[in-house]
Amino acid sequence: MDREHIGSAPPARLRVEVRTVGASEVLAPSGELDHHTADLLREPLDGALDAGRSRLVVDCSGLEFCDSTGLNVLLAARLRAHAAGGGVHLVAMRPPVARVFHITGAEAVFTVHETLATALPG
Repeated sequence: MDREHIGSAPPARLRVEVRTVGASEVLAPSGELDHHTADLLREPLDGALDAGRSRLVVDCSGLEFCDSTGLNVLLAARLRAHAAGGGVHLVAMRPPVARVFHITGAEAVFTVHETLATALPG
């Protein structure tokens, strides 16, 4: 057995970059958002909300896949953000991801933008 692989985790299928832009917390997930990776997005969303940042912008341009677990993470963040007077803005959804939101009707409860520039105030 190769010692370099003993106990090593497989490469992450989802990466999330987080940055603050004015009054918005911008989260940019890239890869696959599913049951196995949902916590990698849930944690920074919850962290932003816990810190009082209720305007969340999720740049979906690097998101290749989203299943029902990923959708539920975003819906839960939307509920929390809305309760705090903010919201969740989705940006640049690729067709496979947009399809999940369209089929479930979830696109109706989010503000959806074509570009990050249009999602950020000012």
